[in-house]
Amino acid sequence: MTPTKILLPEDEMPTRWYNVLHDLPTPPPPVLHPGTGQPIGPDDLAPLFPMDLIMQEVSPEQYVDIPGEVLDVYRLWRPSPLYRAHRLEKALDTPARIYYKYEGVSPAGSHKPNTAVPQAYYNAKSGVRKLTTETGAGQWGTALAFACAQYDLECEVWQVRASYDQKPYRRTMMQVFGATVHPSPSDLTQAGRKILAEHPDSPGSLGIAISEAVEAAVQDPQVHYALGSVLNHVLLHQTIIGEEALIQLAMVGETPDLLVGCTGGGSNFGGLAFPFLREKWAGRMSPVVRAVEPAACPSLTQGTYAYDFGDTLGMTPLMKMHTLGHDFIPDPIHAGGLRYHGMSPLISHLYESGEIEAVAKPQSECFAAGVQFARTEGIVPAPEPTHALAAAIEEAQRCKESGEEKVILTALCGHGHLDLAAYDAYLSGAMTDRSWDDAEIQSAVAEALTRLPALG
Repeated sequence: MTPTKILLPEDEMPTRWYNVLHDLPTPPPPVLHPGTGQPIGPDDLAPLFPMDLIMQEVSPEQYVDIPGEVLDVYRLWRPSPLYRAHRLEKALDTPARIYYKYEGVSPAGSHKPNTAVPQAYYNAKSGVRKLTTETGAGQWGTALAFACAQYDLECEVWQVRASYDQKPYRRTMMQVFGATVHPSPSDLTQAGRKILAEHPDSPGSLGIAISEAVEAAVQDPQVHYALGSVLNHVLLHQTIIGEEALIQLAMVGETPDLLVGCTGGGSNFGGLAFPFLREKWAGRMSPVVRAVEPAACPSLTQGTYAYDFGDTLGMTPLMKMHTLGHDFIPDPIHAGGLRYHGMSPLISHLYESGEIEAVAKPQSECFAAGVQFARTEGIVPAPEPTHALAAAIEEAQRCKESGEEKVILTALCGHGHLDLAAYDAYLSGAMTDRSWDDAEIQSAVAEALTRLPALG
């Protein structure tokens, strides 16, 4: 029988990140300067990022070596375990074999340190003294706070107001690691004051929090900005997840028939999927790759593929992505990390070109899957990966009906120990589902899309 935990020895941890840009069947659209409408160059990004990260953002190389100083910190939790979900399979009475790559073993409890650590390293190497950022559910802010502590950097975080109020212990954890945390929108930035003047009770959004963090960064040459998802270099760093999973599955003689991951901005999904897509394009396997997003913020399945800002106030470059409109304020659903108006340009490009598929799930179905997973596998998942678990369980139930022995691989991108208020809302019956069927959401998206930036 397949072991429950498939463990990779520390000395076999991958030492390179995989750059999917090298192997894409068609090149993605360029990132544009909002003022000129022309492709941006390194100098345009220099106020926000160190040159090492800027070069990774546009690198054509297939692999990027992981610096030894980053590998040293990675070894605190990497390689992460791959689990065979024997007990979940038994409960579902399915012939499918379900595997999950568990990233909740990191110090921050999620996959986010995979990119927070190298971002902090490259910034410290360039002489920066402080990083600013945004966070939704708090996983990214926690990860960056931890990473900054490793390289003696200051860390300032703007947390989406709805999550700041729902998840006070996430804020405490960031502060334990040394970060300063503000609810967003705040009165500390012009962007925040503008939003509060128009909407004093704004629940906030990742787009607003990004505007505030970017504004704070560009005012001081010794301060840079760090982003936890969406951008190419972020997804690059996350590919260590998929590279490890490939080796671990090979150790038990398996290849996936279905790879499924939750998607908000795309980092966890891309980190797992990109190395498997490389193998698929090379003809060595042929998995279906499925992204799962929240029905209340369905950028892939319902968004428009267009150039848009990454933030609410229009301070970032223009990216071609599936978007609900940069000033769309998502419903404050419990899966805070998936409440972003846009999708990673790389993920959007793969979806638009038919390389991956996508579905949207209501949060009650996702929490039901999370509870079933906790009661069988013993791990309380964060609300974000419950979306992928719901889709994995759905596929396993199809296999029960068809008799197919499919191999299903998913990324359990974090634990939910600091998300128990969300589980309490589900268990008490207080949770409500908002979905694309709600006329209010459709109307808000339609209005936001009228304000997409005009390109000459």
